[in-house]
Amino acid sequence: MTQLTTDNHQSRPIISVRNVTACYGDEIIIRDISFDVRAGEIFAVLGRSGCGKSTLFKVIVGLLQSSSGEVIVDGEPVSEVMEDESEKMLRKIGVLFQSGALFTSMTLAENVALPLRRHTDLPEKTIENLVHLKLSEVGLSGYGGFLPAELSGGMRKRAALARAMALDPKILFFDEPSADLDPVTSAELDQTILQINRSLGTTMVIVTHELASIIAIADRAIMLDREEKTVIGEGRPADLMKSEDPRIRDYFNRTPASRAPLSDDVDVPERAVVGPES
Repeated sequence: MTQLTTDNHQSRPIISVRNVTACYGDEIIIRDISFDVRAGEIFAVLGRSGCGKSTLFKVIVGLLQSSSGEVIVDGEPVSEVMEDESEKMLRKIGVLFQSGALFTSMTLAENVALPLRRHTDLPEKTIENLVHLKLSEVGLSGYGGFLPAELSGGMRKRAALARAMALDPKILFFDEPSADLDPVTSAELDQTILQINRSLGTTMVIVTHELASIIAIADRAIMLDREEKTVIGEGRPADLMKSEDPRIRDYFNRTPASRAPLSDDVDVPERAVVGPES
């Protein structure tokens, strides 16, 4: 594995993943994965489709039990906490799923208030104030009465982020936050994530394959390989771009896995030559 050191965050690890292997049935999806996430940093998990990013994400947040190894979040093993003290873990982490996972029959305000009502004994007025604050932090002040279907994809992602932040977690996890967003909206979401990280000091772990996002906001990253099923590179995105491992360089340079040019005798469909029918 290419190991590239960094320097921006020297604080203790808030997440430690040690020798984690996860399987679906008899098939190994990720193998012997180890890395640390430092408190306060934006950490990206990247790699090609099918490399096990989402499986690793589920193991870290306690949605999937690993076959072996250990995940420590803020000093506590995830497997033990999720079994015995799930409420305690929920106060430490917030999760933004790829789809946003908002309840479509609830307004944005009701969605954001849900974890506060379920997991705290706060007065209703305090909850209303916190909901307003969280929506403001993601640029959605004044949209609390809207239903998810009434908003754009980018606004729904922001609302889901506000809900993930409702309990003031130490760590936010993002699963493909830019999925299905246009480049401008994706860049705006990146800036929101960066602003929250810098202003609140929230640790963020982002599973993504969006190169622009990785380069724009990630302090460090690991790259998984779908053949080896493990980590093949770790470090700052700028350093990973210059890695000696061709798999990592090709990823950052968007180089096709097969570089062989088409032979002259390859049959090309006629429609591809003459264009679409008029």
